[in-house]
Amino acid sequence: MQVHSADIQDRDGAIPLLQASRKTHPFVELAFADSAYNADRVRDATSIVIEVIKKLADQVGFQVLPRRWVVERFHAWVNRNGGLQRTSRPPSPAQAFLYAASIMLLTRRLARST
Repeated sequence: MQVHSADIQDRDGAIPLLQASRKTHPFVELAFADSAYNADRVRDATSIVIEVIKKLADQVGFQVLPRRWVVERFHAWVNRNGGLQRTSRPPSPAQAFLYAASIMLLTRRLARST
């Protein structure tokens, strides 16, 4: 998991994230992304296939798109824990909040499954 400051564009932060992920998650072969990641340098940064989920050509207003809802759902889950709003907070506390929120989410799921 990596957290960057708010002044770094998504496509620029994706390159070090994808490269670092190969060490800890070498089995990942496919990643879904929105159009912000549709750049040759992002695709060339790793062996992970980046599948860009684009808006529909005739789309007007909000529409649920395949796989994009997974990311939006995760953002909603971690933002419920507070302290994770997109601010200019330094990266290390934000990363700690992400870990804490993820642990709480997984703990709730484990408790329900037993």
